[in-house]
Amino acid sequence: MADQHLLSQSAFDRLKSEHDDLTTRGRIDIARKIETARELGDLSENGDYHAAKEEQGKMQGRILHLAAILDNSEIVPDGMGGGDIVRAGSIVSVLYEGDDEPEKYLVGSIEEKPEDVLVVSPGSPMGVALLDAAIGDDLEYESPGGVIKIEIVAID
Repeated sequence: MADQHLLSQSAFDRLKSEHDDLTTRGRIDIARKIETARELGDLSENGDYHAAKEEQGKMQGRILHLAAILDNSEIVPDGMGGGDIVRAGSIVSVLYEGDDEPEKYLVGSIEEKPEDVLVVSPGSPMGVALLDAAIGDDLEYESPGGVIKIEIVAID
């Protein structure tokens, strides 16, 4: 089963718009580029043709990625983040054991990422530890490098 993506309505709409644009205008544009490059002749040594085909492959990958996100998404109501408890959509400041400066994380999807904030998936070990925690809570989670200890210092 695919991971569920928690998205705001605005992020969902933005991704849907990008998907629609790529599957219509984007595919037409890349088909024109490929056709123009084919007209140049010998395809085995045609850099324009190979570049257009590579661009087509990358665009198709993005289309499939967007479709998977949109098909497996749940709209998180605005205002779900913030408050006294960490929820999907919250921006959390955490202090790692031994550090002096906290780091900010959005608990959610990379597609929601605000500037100057890292993203942690709600399904990751850190995300699971953060969900339903409160300011001042000391948490631990298992990482490939061992147990990580953090303290929640703020929830925005």
